[in-house]
Amino acid sequence: MKGKSPSAAERRFHTTLAALGCIACRLDGRLNPIVSIHHIDGRTRPGAHLRVLPLCAGHHQDGTGMPGLIAVHPWKRRFEDRYGSQDELLQRCHGLLAEVGAA
Repeated sequence: MKGKSPSAAERRFHTTLAALGCIACRLDGRLNPIVSIHHIDGRTRPGAHLRVLPLCAGHHQDGTGMPGLIAVHPWKRRFEDRYGSQDELLQRCHGLLAEVGAA
């Protein structure tokens, strides 16, 4: 993959964020702890490894995970129409981390 590898601090952030479970599933009223880290702006921009969301397979990539989920790839607009902008989701994640004392 293109871009700089995440630093140790960024990897720790990813691990902490992943512990929240899939943010989209959470908004659908489900807890799905099996996630991958989705980079909102790709991996090459400065700070890219901090602008990430925890998403399950089905909300990250179309054709994976449970049937019927709207994936951010390739359905970004549909995904954001349902769950809010990715920036809003990132803010929700930060809020959830603050609630558990991890922010």
